Amino acid sequence: MPSSSFFELAFNDSPIGNCLLSPNLDATILAVNNALLQATSRRREDLVGKSLFEVFPPDLTDTADTGVIALQHSLARVIETGKPDPLPVQRYPIPVTTRGALTRFEERYWDAINVPVFDPDGTLLYISHHTTDVTKQVVADAIKHQSDRRYSSLVDSIDQGFCVVEMLFDQDGHGCDYRFIEVNPMFEKQTGLQNALGKTALDLMPQLESHWFKTYEDVAKTGEPIRFENEAKALNRWYDVYAFRVDEPSTHRVAILFTDITAHRLAEQELALRLIDLETAKWRQSFQLALADRIRPLTNPEEITATASELLGTYLQAKRVTYGEVDESLESITLKRDWTNGSMMSMSGMHLTLNDFGRLIIDVIRAGIILAIEDVTTDENSAPYAESYLNLGVRAVLAIPLMKNGRLKAILSVHDSSVHHWTSDEIALAEDMVDRTWFALESTRAQCELKAERDQSQHILDSMAEGFTLLDRDWTIIEVNELGAHITGLPRLELIGRNHWEAVPYIVGTAVEALFKRVQAVGKTETCEFFRPYPTGTDEWLELRVYPLQEGRIDILFRDITERKQSEEKLKEADRRKDEFLAMLAHELRNPLAPISAAAELLQISNLDQGRIRKTSEIIGRQVSHMTNLVEDLLDVSRVTQGLVKLDNESLDIAHIVSQAVEQVTPIIRSRRHHLQLHLSPEMATVVGDQKRLVQVISNILNNAAKYTQNGGHILLKTEVHDSHVIIEVSDNGIGMTPDLAAQAFNLFAQAERTSDRAGGGLGLGLALVKSLLELHGGTVKCESEGVGKGSKFTVCLPRLIATASHDHQPAPDAPIQSARPLRIMVVDDNEDAASMLASLLEASDHQVLVEYNARKALELAAEKAPEVCILDIGLPDVDGNELARRLREHPTTAKSILIAVTGYGQQSDRQQTLAAGFDHHLVKPVDTKKLAAILADIGNA
Repeated sequence: MPSSSFFELAFNDSPIGNCLLSPNLDATILAVNNALLQATSRRREDLVGKSLFEVFPPDLTDTADTGVIALQHSLARVIETGKPDPLPVQRYPIPVTTRGALTRFEERYWDAINVPVFDPDGTLLYISHHTTDVTKQVVADAIKHQSDRRYSSLVDSIDQGFCVVEMLFDQDGHGCDYRFIEVNPMFEKQTGLQNALGKTALDLMPQLESHWFKTYEDVAKTGEPIRFENEAKALNRWYDVYAFRVDEPSTHRVAILFTDITAHRLAEQELALRLIDLETAKWRQSFQLALADRIRPLTNPEEITATASELLGTYLQAKRVTYGEVDESLESITLKRDWTNGSMMSMSGMHLTLNDFGRLIIDVIRAGIILAIEDVTTDENSAPYAESYLNLGVRAVLAIPLMKNGRLKAILSVHDSSVHHWTSDEIALAEDMVDRTWFALESTRAQCELKAERDQSQHILDSMAEGFTLLDRDWTIIEVNELGAHITGLPRLELIGRNHWEAVPYIVGTAVEALFKRVQAVGKTETCEFFRPYPTGTDEWLELRVYPLQEGRIDILFRDITERKQSEEKLKEADRRKDEFLAMLAHELRNPLAPISAAAELLQISNLDQGRIRKTSEIIGRQVSHMTNLVEDLLDVSRVTQGLVKLDNESLDIAHIVSQAVEQVTPIIRSRRHHLQLHLSPEMATVVGDQKRLVQVISNILNNAAKYTQNGGHILLKTEVHDSHVIIEVSDNGIGMTPDLAAQAFNLFAQAERTSDRAGGGLGLGLALVKSLLELHGGTVKCESEGVGKGSKFTVCLPRLIATASHDHQPAPDAPIQSARPLRIMVVDDNEDAASMLASLLEASDHQVLVEYNARKALELAAEKAPEVCILDIGLPDVDGNELARRLREHPTTAKSILIAVTGYGQQSDRQQTLAAGFDHHLVKPVDTKKLAAILADIGNA
């Protein structure tokens, strides 16, 4: 798909159906426009990335269905000639799923052309498949030529309703009804009308809208066909209608093809309503969050109401929002600070008599009922008092009463200077604002009264939604509410009069104690979060707000925020696990690259047969490049497991794939002395896929078998070639699996138990990737095991295609490791192959090399031989490489040796650990030989 947004827009909005196909016979759909999606009733995610012939397969029961073959031949001609290939009108039924989840084929005819698209270098990028659904035109043509043998079969088999009507006219020559002279079997199902043949429309539908007569009259008189969507109210249905004249104009006969699209229309309406509900919910939630954030730090009641009024007015796009408190007589209201958008005057400080605005209206407000008036001049309850409203600039008003213990306490009003219909969403938002603001006002007023008047009313304290404690200057608990006592875990009466530090000893010596004393000494409000163990054993987080009072007293408000903190901790834990997983993934996949890379370079510079050396070196070099690129792909593991990987598809010989996979796992099979048997089918089998990914699939399964089969075990790999598919089976006599583990073997992170050095475990990712990658190739994999100790069997199935030639691209070999003078180097790695290959590579460059496979023997050897350079693996099983480095630095013989860390871990934190342990250099596996050569050259030249 061109990257230009202009061309993408033109492609998607083209009225002609179009999709872009991969330039091969697999015909993978790369992009599809809206017209084709509508014509096939498909979603874009159902098509893109899949073969055209997979999503639109042939009807195997229909011998006349040649559409797939014709299209395949057309694509082949485009690929061969590089020229556009038009197709005549083609019968190509497409599968549809009915409500009962049954798939059937729907009769369709298409007009299509396949056009090749090249890049500037002349390479075929993709094939543009233009197609138009001409089913109705074909049917219409058959109807117009009724002698055509297709007529009766088409009319009877199509999924659309069909009828032929004869127009009836009144005395003025206008169409006033029509008679049904022919109907097909789908007519009754699409309309619900029974026994229609010979009857008129008004006989069957007395309430039929007259516009249908005019529409079909125009078609009968002009001969111009018409297509439209319309609601048939008489039938309570929606239809997609195509009407055209048949026979001579004098017959006034019109053929009508129609499809019931009621369900589609209703779904669209339901979706629209759901989207509106979702947007409303988001809008309301946004308001609630903003309101909470704005009023949380406020301590002045008027600031709270003013801030809340401003936010409400902004969200509702109102002209003015007022908040007024009602006096004890319920006759008047005093307005506090209000908010206006600048178009209306402020009413802050005004004192109004309620009865001036209508007795009935005020009675409604006093009863706690929300009042919404669209127009004060026309509402029967406010019209007699309209002047009082208009003098204040109010044409529409929304009033929310604020009740406390059944008594009117305050009124929130939203004003508009124009007529305004107050929606249910607006009313709900205003009501929600009142509830939340009232809670904040109650809490703030309680705090203000405590500070100013030392009001110890238990009723007020117990009505608060937060824990509350009042402490004297000597830390005696003067007051505590029930919620505060509940949070401390002690009865309220036992707390009052006690020393605070004795009642809650678990905060003595903590930052909370320091905060309390700081607030008392400085006289400034502070807030903190505190973690504490609950007496029942449940961990809790509390948010504390500490206010200074007169005479050294302090006021503490606290609430439980455990749920919020747990959510935050889960997010942090998830992020940490992600980082650890990615680091371990890189380590596990880079580890096997070290011996392969070293062996390749050794073979290229040794005095062996040059032909064999070059062939072996090229194989190993290719695998190093393959695995290194694969590491970078697998670091984005979520992209792979979600099926978002883009495959580089080509025709591949399955025997070649198996050979490469075996080649990759041969070192581990040899190291564990396994007996690997290959039973490969002599018949050539070709599949289409990504070479790297398919090699990865087979090598992962083989590697899994090797890891979980005891030393000297047996592994069998065999292939079977069938007409339509290829089977690859890997079985072993290893540790086997329990039924539970076998059932979840392909789940992400699923794995058998492993040792602490990961020798037998892995990441639990390999088989999950196998399944994901095979599904991308249209294949499957299954796992079988008879139980623990009885071995396992994995069976891969891939679609078989015609093989095509492929060409490997070989990486150029790196230069040997050279330095100015030979060095005495000690290599320590528990992987004997890796250690031996690196040692051989270094010896080929004239260095004196000492090799050890565990840390303790390495310490003894280093003390005796005093190596100038130590190359140490970090993941050693007995003493890890970092601890070995520290001990080498402590020993006088090796205190000044150059230490080089070689590891699969490459994150910044890993580098910091190795440097802290005493390493001079940190290299990531597979070792970059150029970088290692440069380090040794610097040492040799020093």
